[in-house]
Amino acid sequence: MLDIKRIRDDFAAVEAALARRGKDYGLDLLREEDVRRRELVGRTEALQKERNDLSRQVGQIKKEGGDAESLQARVRGIADEARELEALLKEIDERVADRLLTIPNLPHPAVPDGAFEADNVEIRRWGTPRTFAFTPKPHHEVGEALGILDLKRAAKLSGARFSLQFGDGARLERALINFMLDLHTGAHGYTETLAPYMVSSETMRGTGQLPKFKEDLFKIEGADYWLIPTAEVPVTNIYAGEILDGADLPKAFVAFTPCFRAEAGSYGRDTTGLIRQHQFHKVELVRIVRPEESDAALEALTGHAEKVLQLLGLPYRVMALCAGDLGFSAARTYDLEVWVPSQEKYREISSCSVFTDYQSRRMNLRFRREPKGKPEFPHTLNGSGLAVGRTLVAILENFQNADGTVTIPEVLRPSMGGRTVISG
Repeated sequence: MLDIKRIRDDFAAVEAALARRGKDYGLDLLREEDVRRRELVGRTEALQKERNDLSRQVGQIKKEGGDAESLQARVRGIADEARELEALLKEIDERVADRLLTIPNLPHPAVPDGAFEADNVEIRRWGTPRTFAFTPKPHHEVGEALGILDLKRAAKLSGARFSLQFGDGARLERALINFMLDLHTGAHGYTETLAPYMVSSETMRGTGQLPKFKEDLFKIEGADYWLIPTAEVPVTNIYAGEILDGADLPKAFVAFTPCFRAEAGSYGRDTTGLIRQHQFHKVELVRIVRPEESDAALEALTGHAEKVLQLLGLPYRVMALCAGDLGFSAARTYDLEVWVPSQEKYREISSCSVFTDYQSRRMNLRFRREPKGKPEFPHTLNGSGLAVGRTLVAILENFQNADGTVTIPEVLRPSMGGRTVISG
């Protein structure tokens, strides 16, 4: 969440930064509540001082054998008034806290202006899309023809936006997961983490999924458990409520998990195939760093995700998201978009973001630069390294052959029994 002190002391700048997102987030209402809160705090402190002064006078009068009833009556009146103010203050505190949870992060100064996806800025490209001597098929047709993908039977089991994979389809997904984890732990220095797939409401709030994205999440009925939409949620929250030793930063974690999303706002989009599923696999990168290191950490993390695509030989581009297309908690984001031949366009396969201290404030995660130093909020980052299902999509489409087979990327062949193609 944003720092209320920053909103109070630099309101115009915060308002201008939020305006870049293109929406009104009720900052004026928050300021009004904050002013009222400070007035109540001031009144409460004044009453407490008056009560303390009167209590001392009462004690002195009684010590001297005098009558202090009128002063005692005033002390009782102050106590009643203080209780009323405390109740009002509690209500306002709750409203301020709730409002802060609904206000998104401020865009980083380097984020380009713009309101929509079309305003995102291309940073670079890698690889050249293949020229086919035949009309490339969409991945689901390739997979179904090979007998490694079955969407109809998955729908029979669970409904739309689920998949069944068999044989080399399942094995290729497993090979991708292991390849990504081994690359990030071996070459990039991340610590592999096996995290819970269900988390509490407090954990969801910590990274910004609640309350904003409640409709896009799956809730366990009758319990305070939510299925995770990404490993970002449990992994970033590992140190929630703790104060870390600054000497232990940066921290870098990689986690493979299934992810669960209701896709509430995606009606009619990508209804066939593996691009937009209720359940999918993802390898997630998470970093916790000192504030001054976060810009460089974002570039490094993005490069780590790019390396996966490069080693697989998949053409992609890097897009800097404009202010209006940023995620709720993100201050700055690079999207990696892989080439999808059947659609003749690039599609998102990873989002790499820095959240500044927005998430660490929500989860009260802090660090000390020195053993007795003042606690500070670190910056958090995450990015897909990569979304496994979408990587499978890219492989089936980019490496399909005229005879219906699919060439296996060289780096995955050891995990595929040394074979060079999937032939059904």
